[in-house]
Amino acid sequence: MVLLMVNSLLEVLEINLVLCAHMNNQGLSYFPGGHSQFLDSPAKLARRQLRERKREKRAADIVKRDDDVSVKLENAAIERSKSVDSSVLGKYSVWRKENENDNSDSTVRLMRDQMIMARVYISIATMKNKLDLAHDLQTRLKESQRALGDAGSDADLTRSAHEKMKAMGQVLSKAREQVYDCKLVTTKLRAMLQSADEQVRSLKRQSTFLSQLAAKTIPNGIHCLSMRLTIDYYLLPPEKRKFPRSENLENPDLFHYALFSDNVLAASVVVNSTIVNAKEPEKHVFHLVSDKLNFGAMNMWFLLNPPGKATIHVENVDEFKWLNSSYCPVLRQLESAAMKEYYFKAAHPNTLSAGSSNLKYRNPKYLSMLNHLRFYLPQVYPKLNKILFLDDDIVVQKDLTGLWLVDLHGKVNGAVETCGQSFHRFDKYLNFSNPHIARNFDPNACGWAYGMNMFDLKEWKKRDITGIYHKWQNMNEDRVLWKLGTLPPGLITFYGLTHPLEKSWHVLGLGYNPSIDRSDIENAAVVHYNGNMKPWLELAMTKYRPYWTKYIKFDHPYMRSCKLSE
Repeated sequence: MVLLMVNSLLEVLEINLVLCAHMNNQGLSYFPGGHSQFLDSPAKLARRQLRERKREKRAADIVKRDDDVSVKLENAAIERSKSVDSSVLGKYSVWRKENENDNSDSTVRLMRDQMIMARVYISIATMKNKLDLAHDLQTRLKESQRALGDAGSDADLTRSAHEKMKAMGQVLSKAREQVYDCKLVTTKLRAMLQSADEQVRSLKRQSTFLSQLAAKTIPNGIHCLSMRLTIDYYLLPPEKRKFPRSENLENPDLFHYALFSDNVLAASVVVNSTIVNAKEPEKHVFHLVSDKLNFGAMNMWFLLNPPGKATIHVENVDEFKWLNSSYCPVLRQLESAAMKEYYFKAAHPNTLSAGSSNLKYRNPKYLSMLNHLRFYLPQVYPKLNKILFLDDDIVVQKDLTGLWLVDLHGKVNGAVETCGQSFHRFDKYLNFSNPHIARNFDPNACGWAYGMNMFDLKEWKKRDITGIYHKWQNMNEDRVLWKLGTLPPGLITFYGLTHPLEKSWHVLGLGYNPSIDRSDIENAAVVHYNGNMKPWLELAMTKYRPYWTKYIKFDHPYMRSCKLSE
């Protein structure tokens, strides 16, 4: 509603400014008492009269297509145009282009315009001590507000709306005759526009805050699913908790995937979509890592729903004893008092409007080692040569084995670049006012995306990628090089070591961009719901959700018992 008000204010202000300029150009001096004085030459007078006749003809054409109430208002405007060089003084927005056609919201928009002008005239009338006029305007304003309600089109209006619009038009005409003043009206409209603009900015901040808050949550249905699966997993005897084909886990000749997730439903979609589209499912091996809270649920789901002939294995990140604060800088930093202060205490604003810029850094994923485990792939999988890293908010739509054939030209990371003109370049993620960043990196270097990355683990170990990561993470103890997250340190760590993949391998933005070309999505090997609008949340974009839900077994007993549906 505030955005609609801003649009209406802009249009009414534009009309008023044009009117004021027109009065000045025509030598028309308009006095607050309603008297006018013409200083035109005979030639100017003739041109003005010609314009009046054209305007009368145009208004008459509108009248023919309008209803009885509008006919009377339009005719009144025509009569006024014979003495004053604009009928806009009497009826705002009558010359809008949409009123030349049978626009489905023309009456609604006219009523909004009237209400804006009523507020302006109330202020001016009060200032000039025209209290009876101010009272009349206030009464008509309340009537119009009730008649308009939440109507978005003319079809939503009540039967009384046209009568209220007519009554408002009459009192606005009276106000114009008594108190109209170009400068005063323009000043009031600009003040109203500024106030509305501030409201819009505040609402946008609140919207950002709430969307980030929603992105942090796990829906009840998924929480229910995880709890039920966990209970049933720990009721299983130990011998029934094992997956088959464990001999494939370290076979370098197979196609290996790394998936780190605490969301069992999201992980199931990644695995299921990969297998459904694989040409040789038996050659695919999935290495899942979850946390201790979701370890049982992740195991139970894939024990009940094995991925066909593919191999799967689930591990608990909390059981990686080598991953401790003495070895891992980010873990030490996450455990520090300074980091806890940064996340949870008073340095952060607590209001909706002020806290949105900080809330995204309070997302639990930044506190989870699952998110940082991607920098330790050779330690987790020491026997493998290559591995495809997948985020849990992606969907696979094509066979991915071609990625293992891509020549990375000695680079470590194969990824799709994300820069377009000035977007998603290094200066978006890193603090180039810091000399360490400025000396070592190009601010215009192209960024790339996590979510689907082919890593050459032999080259990784050869170039000591984890050591490079540790070096820069230690330097960022006070978050002076970048804020939080894994992409900025990833850009630094793999700087000059990333091979760009063809863009159709990985199409991003389904979690925030409503304008992705449909053909790009359907031709993509992997689509990525990066952003706040995850497909398992209610705020997901409806048109993108089917690409994800098609790989969910909604008729599964666990799904039905937790009321998870499309």
